[in-house]
Amino acid sequence: APLLFLLPFLTFFFYFPRVVIPWGQLTPENITMVTEFFLLGFSNLQEMQFLLFVIFLCLYLAILSGNVTIVSVIILEHSLHTPMYFFLGVLSVSETCYTFVILPKMLTNLLSVLRTISFTGCAVQMFFFLGFAANNCLLLVVMGYDRYAAICRPLRYPILMNWRTCRILVATCGVSGFLISMVITDLVFSLPFCKSNKINHYFCDISPVMNLACGVTYVNELFIFISSAFVLMVPFVFICISYGFIVSTIVKIPSAEGKLKAFSTCISHLTVVVVHYGCASFVYLRPSSRVTSVKDQLLTVTYTIITPLLNPMVYSLRNRAVQVAIQKMFNWGEFSHKAI
Repeated sequence: APLLFLLPFLTFFFYFPRVVIPWGQLTPENITMVTEFFLLGFSNLQEMQFLLFVIFLCLYLAILSGNVTIVSVIILEHSLHTPMYFFLGVLSVSETCYTFVILPKMLTNLLSVLRTISFTGCAVQMFFFLGFAANNCLLLVVMGYDRYAAICRPLRYPILMNWRTCRILVATCGVSGFLISMVITDLVFSLPFCKSNKINHYFCDISPVMNLACGVTYVNELFIFISSAFVLMVPFVFICISYGFIVSTIVKIPSAEGKLKAFSTCISHLTVVVVHYGCASFVYLRPSSRVTSVKDQLLTVTYTIITPLLNPMVYSLRNRAVQVAIQKMFNWGEFSHKAI
């Protein structure tokens, strides 16, 4: 599996910081440690709290209904039992879990006066948020590789993307994603927190939490930046390489209709990739700021809410096979397991 090369690097990133940074020496024994945090996200927009609650609730319900519909259609329609839709179904499940980690707590806080989260709860939220986020990044690479195999190696496609390989790729994405998450979460919460416990964000993201840490944090920040760059840039490079081969193959197709058909199978994936990597790179691959502004919070909304919403919309609106399957699913009298 192409992603198995990640595991040695992840092992290195997990153990090397433990050698470089003497965690025990960073924590003074005579200070009061933080046991809970206050999430201040959107608290300066008091007059808009209920409006934001309604908007985000509607978006959350749209995400859930969209992803549940995609997964249900893929399961029920036998014509969609192919590697491409298998990966799409896994991505939809991962996106649903990804939003579940953040949005219910955020919606509750928008209607609450006391917006607290325990120290352990904050660490758990960050771990699962980063785990599913990294998993999504790697799944997009796998989906790009699937398109490369289908367009550039059509005769060998059944061999390259057999079901055993698909399961191994999905498992590798999940294991790698949560190993990366474990590394970053450990780097953040191994620091002592003895100052303010007010997180200027609507969930436990990396930079807002690290801004509250005591002692020297630049080594941790360096390793977190390297890990973030590794998670975002390495998969993106693989996607670019895949599409380089895809474009090279498509331009050699003699008919315009054939070129359009080949490219149309990739446009949905490309749209999700551009939005997902664009927003995440802007947030995590820039110098960390000590202050999280409302602008930063709104930008974070893009990849925590808009991107998960975009996935089912793009694939359902631009994919004829999914459209037909959805129509059949909601018309049980005509629903069959035969492709149209």
